[in-house]
Amino acid sequence: MSAPLYQLKAEFFKTLGHPVRIRVLELLSEREHAVSEMLPQLGIEPAHLSQQLAVLRRANLVVARREGATVFYSLTDPQVAELLVVARSILSGVLAGQAELLADLQASTGKPPA
Repeated sequence: MSAPLYQLKAEFFKTLGHPVRIRVLELLSEREHAVSEMLPQLGIEPAHLSQQLAVLRRANLVVARREGATVFYSLTDPQVAELLVVARSILSGVLAGQAELLADLQASTGKPPA
């Protein structure tokens, strides 16, 4: 018997639950990247990037191709990029709501933010 859909979704979101993996997916949303191109933009050690890419490969979110000694990564599905756009939109709404609450709180106390 296969796992229930909600369990599979939870595993999917766990895979996305690391800042480096999110940033890698954002970079790959723009275009295919060589590992060496991503390292300076991520500011992490090669071994750490390799670990994070392995997690994304196991989840079938990215695919690798080798050209000589260079390994290039790309998204397996453009919907991953769409998901990141939707997540950004949701977060923007949440943060805007929090900013409104903060402004209301500040107005009611007459104090500037700490």
